Amino acid sequence: MAVTQYYGTGRRKSSVARVYLRPGNGKITINKKDIDSYFGQDILKMIIMQPLTATESTEKFDVYVNVQGGGYSGQAGAIKHGIARALLNVDPEFRTVLKKAGYLTRDPRMKERKKYGLKAARRAPQFSKR
Repeated sequence: MAVTQYYGTGRRKSSVARVYLRPGNGKITINKKDIDSYFGQDILKMIIMQPLTATESTEKFDVYVNVQGGGYSGQAGAIKHGIARALLNVDPEFRTVLKKAGYLTRDPRMKERKKYGLKAARRAPQFSKR
C-alpha cells in the first residue's frame, strides 16, 4: 500500500532541507529526532510551525525532515521554506496565504566573500600614518 507523501525542498544561507509531509497527527521529526530534542529554543520551533499554522494544517500532517549545513537558525529557515513548498503540493489554493506571509520567498542573504587586500569581507588592515 502506497503512502501519500508530499515533498518540498527549502534553502536558507548554507542549509538545505528536504521536507516530506505525510497525513498524520502533527508529529515533526528532524534528522530522525523529535523537534524538541533537535531544537532547544522555542523561537526556532515557532519559525518552523509558521507555514502550518498559517494554513491551519498543524494537526493534519506528520513532517519528516532531512536537513544539512549551516547553523540552527539557517536550518530552521530552510525547514520553514521546505514546509511551505510541500504545502503547495498538498493544495494549490494555499499559495495565496503562503505568498502573502512571505513563506515561499527564498531568503537571498548570504555570507559576503573575502576580498584580496582585506582581512575579511570589509575589514581592512589597521592604518598608521607612520
